[in-house]
Amino acid sequence: MLFTPIDLQNWPRGQMFYYFSTMAPTGYSMTVNVDVTELRWAAKEAGIKFFPAYLWLVTKNLNEQMEFKVAERDGVLGYYDTLTPLYASFHEDDHTFSLMWTEYRERFSDFYRLYLANQKQFGAAHGVLCQSQTPPPANAYTVSCIPWVQFQHFAVHSYENKPYYFPSVEAGKFFERDGRILMPLSLTCHHATTDGWHVSRFLEVLNADLSHPERILG
Repeated sequence: MLFTPIDLQNWPRGQMFYYFSTMAPTGYSMTVNVDVTELRWAAKEAGIKFFPAYLWLVTKNLNEQMEFKVAERDGVLGYYDTLTPLYASFHEDDHTFSLMWTEYRERFSDFYRLYLANQKQFGAAHGVLCQSQTPPPANAYTVSCIPWVQFQHFAVHSYENKPYYFPSVEAGKFFERDGRILMPLSLTCHHATTDGWHVSRFLEVLNADLSHPERILG
């Protein structure tokens, strides 16, 4: 996990960052429907769980833009080389959930093995953190799913008084339209680091991967 400091004086977003983080702290959220027909079919054919494939695809495409990986560490603004997905592990016995994370890997097959190992070792652990012996890594961002609700919009807002610039991503319940399987996908971002342009680029590459999952899930 590499952390690279940002030179605010020479960063093209320097003034924008200062304005939306200090003068007028602002976040925004939006929800879109993404077509997961091919991904669901490919995962089923390969005997792969859909949820970790979703986690990996979202993380992979967020990692392609530096602005989604900006953070403050020890008072220094910079960005990490990758994000780590921090997600909910649901407990059927008492209907609670615990937070779990799996380190990102460039190959899905490597990430999937780590995900399955985490589930086997920590999946039954209750409490806020499944992996309670270690705090989440500094590059962990929130990405999860509410599979019971087909929402039209969803937003997560942190009320902690500390700088936090990573995006939060939430998926909803599948639904069918015109023979295709769609899934609500909500993104909540900090305006200091990203604009609608960054989100549009993310969605463009994500949708391209969703259309051809066989190229990346091997």
